[in-house]
Amino acid sequence: MINVDEIREYRLRMNEKILASGNREIQRFFALDNRVYEKGALPAKTKELMGLVASLVLRCNECIFYHIDRCVEEGVSAEEFYEAFSVALVVGGSITVPHVRYAFEVLGELAENLEK
Repeated sequence: MINVDEIREYRLRMNEKILASGNREIQRFFALDNRVYEKGALPAKTKELMGLVASLVLRCNECIFYHIDRCVEEGVSAEEFYEAFSVALVVGGSITVPHVRYAFEVLGELAENLEK
């Protein structure tokens, strides 16, 4: 079982510590990372799905959680998630299967939390 609140709190707490270091390059990277997912020529929803596919292919579970969480906020449907997972599987191959399993678990947990 995934503790959604714990993961969100950890990410926020550690990002605050990292940004408080005062390192300008890190601060610039974090700012760029936030801005790149904002609505532009592509909607934020599409960009978050792209981030999710990249995270699945790169096999980063923390990133997978973050992008699924953001995709839920952007209103991504179950069918859109499944198509994104399919793209990741084709691009990343069978090595991504464990991360797609994790993505399904995260999606299930977030959907359960939304119903509460």
